[in-house]
Amino acid sequence: MRYDLANLPIQSLLKPVTEATAASCRLDERIARSTVGAGLLERQNFADACASLWLDGELVHLEDLVLHDAGADVRAPTHELTIARDVLRSRRRISSQPPSWALSPDGLRILRRTQAEPGPGPSLADDRGGGTDAVAAEPSGGGEGERDDGDETDTDTSVFAEIDAILARSNAAIEDAKRPGRAGASGGAASGRDADSKALVYDLDWDEDARLDEWRDVVRQAQELPPVLVAIVALDAWNELSVSQHAPWLGRLLAAALLRQAGIASGGHLVAVNLGLKNIPVDRRRHRDRDTRLLAIAQGLLAAAEIGLKEHDRLALARTMMERKIAGRRTSSKLPELVELVMAKPLVSAGMVAETLGVTQQAARRIVGELGLREMTGRGRFRAWGVI
Repeated sequence: MRYDLANLPIQSLLKPVTEATAASCRLDERIARSTVGAGLLERQNFADACASLWLDGELVHLEDLVLHDAGADVRAPTHELTIARDVLRSRRRISSQPPSWALSPDGLRILRRTQAEPGPGPSLADDRGGGTDAVAAEPSGGGEGERDDGDETDTDTSVFAEIDAILARSNAAIEDAKRPGRAGASGGAASGRDADSKALVYDLDWDEDARLDEWRDVVRQAQELPPVLVAIVALDAWNELSVSQHAPWLGRLLAAALLRQAGIASGGHLVAVNLGLKNIPVDRRRHRDRDTRLLAIAQGLLAAAEIGLKEHDRLALARTMMERKIAGRRTSSKLPELVELVMAKPLVSAGMVAETLGVTQQAARRIVGELGLREMTGRGRFRAWGVI
């Protein structure tokens, strides 16, 4: 399947592309000069990760993602929450690297998490300077219950040597099972079950590398178009070519990386494409007609910029109100540090406040009440607060 760049609806896309470009540049300039810019970017990362799962038909709550990222989960993380964390970390990684990194071969390889084919690797026996048999044949210093003149050191060495031997044999068996054609009857049956299970979830004939090369070719052919239109075409081509069956959300991050590479969103600003597309009806985003899809993506980029501008104004107003509230406090007050924390995070829990400010959780809840933060979860336990 090839993606045809001919007959693009330039006339119908001209106005929304221009508006999205202007709004994105305005937001980027405002973030660069604002005191709440860093907090806005962090909030966009979390909100965009949750919106990415929403676009794929899954629901992840913002407070769960924030607490999971801080290592303060209130329950065991779900599979969807783990994917949202991957989206969040990928956004942060792209933002922290040079603008051209995400579209480079190394960047794509890291973002796709591709690895070399599994093969025999070093085991504990290799680290000790011998093979598995050599480890198993090493003297253990006596059997169970035997000692050498009451020397406990030799007994401890014997125990650790036996453990090393068991681990070495286990690693050797695992590596041998990974080698094609080396598994026994039981190993072959297990491999067959794994292959059958994988076939139920993934297409085994999916050539992701070929699809990625074709997608990169589409991006190269579109380089003469306006930057926002390049990102729109790249995202639609990623969806139509179905480049990745494991990480369909990666195409939306690469579209945002294209905008950053073109200078539309400079610095650490990465356009919240998922957050904007969430406001577009699904029947337009996945319409059979390409012109309708391209127009929907353009309107999604415009919506993302408008949401960012409104959120920036809300955060700037909230910071001003909190600074007025803490004016005149003594220098030892923890409230100024709490203001910085709540501006940097979309949500904070009592544990996060206590760890950051170096106070007890009871004191954290007290100063949160003094600052007048809004409780965001509606729970009696494991509560979290955010700015109004």
